[in-house]
Amino acid sequence: MVATLVRLRLLVLAGSLRRSVGQLIAVILGALYGLFVLGMAVLGLFLLNAAPVDLVRTIVVLAGSALTLGWAVLPLFFSVEQTLDAQHLAVYPIPLNTMLAGLLVSGVVAVPGAVTMIASVFTFGSWLRMPGVAVVALICGVAGALLCVMLSRAVTSAAAGLASGRRFREAAGILVFVPIVLLGPIIAGTASSLAHASDALPSLAEAMSWTPLGAIWAIPSQVALGDPVGAVLRGLIGLATIAVVLLVWRRGLARSLVTPVHSAARVRAQGKLGLFGRLPATPAGAIAARCLIYWFRDPRYLRQLVVVPAMPVLLWFYSSLVHSPAILMMSGPLVAFLLGAALIADVSYDSTAFVLHVSKSVPGRADRWGRASAVLAFGLPATIAVTLITAGVSGQWMPVPGLLGLGLGLLLGGLGVGSVTSAVLVYPAPAPGDNPFRTRPGANTALLGSTFLSWGVLAVLAAPEIVLLVVSLVTGQLVWGWVGLAVGAVLAPITLLVGVRVGGGLLDRRAPQLLAQLQKDA
Repeated sequence: MVATLVRLRLLVLAGSLRRSVGQLIAVILGALYGLFVLGMAVLGLFLLNAAPVDLVRTIVVLAGSALTLGWAVLPLFFSVEQTLDAQHLAVYPIPLNTMLAGLLVSGVVAVPGAVTMIASVFTFGSWLRMPGVAVVALICGVAGALLCVMLSRAVTSAAAGLASGRRFREAAGILVFVPIVLLGPIIAGTASSLAHASDALPSLAEAMSWTPLGAIWAIPSQVALGDPVGAVLRGLIGLATIAVVLLVWRRGLARSLVTPVHSAARVRAQGKLGLFGRLPATPAGAIAARCLIYWFRDPRYLRQLVVVPAMPVLLWFYSSLVHSPAILMMSGPLVAFLLGAALIADVSYDSTAFVLHVSKSVPGRADRWGRASAVLAFGLPATIAVTLITAGVSGQWMPVPGLLGLGLGLLLGGLGVGSVTSAVLVYPAPAPGDNPFRTRPGANTALLGSTFLSWGVLAVLAAPEIVLLVVSLVTGQLVWGWVGLAVGAVLAPITLLVGVRVGGGLLDRRAPQLLAQLQKDA
């Protein structure tokens, strides 16, 4: 039965690669990149063979602890392998222990598990000068990789009931996306801290070696240092950790097999229509109301809204590094650009629910107006507010008119371009209710060409506002900024109007094809 589960996992992986050429190309490119990174890591481990024992100990223990922690935390935010889980296997009479072993082995043969196992096993390369220690490192590497896979499964099983709630997924998506957006400042700050605290790293490795995260990884170095008692004690900590994790996973798996996971739902009182009662009772108004609800309740949309407060923080950090307020002042146009470009994914996020538009013969122009109006409802105030706030923080008010004109051009122009692009192309997106960060094979490749094409068209359409802003900044004359604002206030609505009309006509003709593509990607 274990072999059957593993074979099923491999068949599912092979089937996903046969869905389209784009997915296959994306997977091949990703695999080549992953093999390159893995090769560099293995090479680094072998190079450590010439380093002092204390340095090898510090690097291996800290890296192993970080790896174990990552396997424990990331399943809360990113989708783990979705095919072989308790909900899919509960209908089959598989003994619990057999299922446990099958899921463990299938997790090891999956791409993340295989990469982790290979990197962990090759830690023996750091101890080739001591053959006995190298054998111990080989065994500990296998144990550490198995602990990582079991830990991710245990966390997933224990949090299955909690993670099924929509509110948890929304909060998790926002919490994990904030550090991703601010990754640059985090890396810079961490590197600076480590540069000033490099002497503390050996002490940190010593402390981590007594924790469940780093105990297994520290055993070879304790043997190399001639401390068998320390190695045994850390081995006992590692064995106890594996036993506890296995017990938690087993109990969570047993509970999920007999207790279905329910997702919370809220019933609105009769007669209370919310946004549907406040916006015009037209097709465009109904679509705008639905899209606004999605923007503030669907985690796939919420992660895009995080850029509104995160972008000024990010640019403020970089402007403080180079002492250039001009970087911070670009926050408003960048927010406008990102929100305007987000419309390219709107139909893809609808997934098969787009059938309602097709079956009801919703006019394409109403669809385009509704989606664009939803973004304008909060995107326009956000652009103006971010521009004014960053100007106040930096004390630079002269560029504000030109920045507002550029913000209008990028926001409304982006919505116009997106109204056309999303009526022609869809791409594999996370399904409604799915993890907002789940990426299907080939999704990034499918989106890359259309995204860059849309950006190029938008750059051409916003060229007058860009040129006038540059002239205003170079000459220092405020009048050019006001001209840019006037041009943006005139040209941007025209761009949106043309985009809605063209996109609406395309949608009227291509709606069945788009629905067929959405059903194929579902």
